[in-house]
Amino acid sequence: MTHLLLSITVTTIAALAWGLLLGGISRMVTARIHGRIGPRLTQNYIDLWKLFRKKSSIHHGTMFWLAPMFRIAGGAGVLLLVPLIVGNTVIVNMSFSGDLLLVVYFMFFGCLGMALGAGDSGHPYAVIAVSRGLAQMSSYELSFSAVILVLAAGLKTLSIEEIVMAQQDGILSWNLFRYPFATVAALITFLPMQMAYPFSIVLAPQEIPIGPPTEYSSRLLSFMFSGRALFGVAKLVLFVNLFFGGASGWVSLLIKTFLLYMFPIFVSSVFPRFRTEQSIRFLWFVPTSLAAIDLLRIMI
Repeated sequence: MTHLLLSITVTTIAALAWGLLLGGISRMVTARIHGRIGPRLTQNYIDLWKLFRKKSSIHHGTMFWLAPMFRIAGGAGVLLLVPLIVGNTVIVNMSFSGDLLLVVYFMFFGCLGMALGAGDSGHPYAVIAVSRGLAQMSSYELSFSAVILVLAAGLKTLSIEEIVMAQQDGILSWNLFRYPFATVAALITFLPMQMAYPFSIVLAPQEIPIGPPTEYSSRLLSFMFSGRALFGVAKLVLFVNLFFGGASGWVSLLIKTFLLYMFPIFVSSVFPRFRTEQSIRFLWFVPTSLAAIDLLRIMI
């Protein structure tokens, strides 16, 4: 039990530190693409410490205070159910048969918590953000569920650890090459999961700011900031395990998650933002259709 608690603590802290660093890299790269200097690499750590030290005098409903905790709990739940290193016995995880379905529920958990928190904030435009976010979330979760169906039908398992072990016969055994259409579909759904363009319809920075950062401040904002970083790393590790053969060591894990993290950054720097109905329509049909192609291949 002590080993498990220590493993959970180390994994969570390391994931948070890596997520904050990736966020700093994202801000720097985006700034350079836009022709700006941008903030320093360690700015996210500075912002987090500065926000955590502040106190808030805002008094909203109970869900407003619990929403950042929901975000952190959702990210930690996904992270701890996903194997980090193939065959590692030092950093253990909580995976079990069928855990991929539970991971999908945990991904909903954090997003729904933030939606309830925004609805309890008293912001006059919060309902717009909530409706946009939940509509888009339902769309990409449908497509991601179709991808999971492809993996389950092809590999005959819903265990993440077994999915990883099935990809250990070389690079051509990765699900990227076994199920290329489903992988492309998953990468498309990864963009709205990361709230990246062209699917950044919740924060909508060109419009009236209605995202959670508008209402949250001080320590609550630091918790939400931490939850977002933790959730981001958890999804990176999940996608590496599902489609890119997992990680055989810490260096491999860092390289694969870093390269995958760069994907939405470069896409966001090139594509403009969809309107809400365009985003939902695209996510309903394009990635779902791509996943259906691989599913038909498996059935045939």
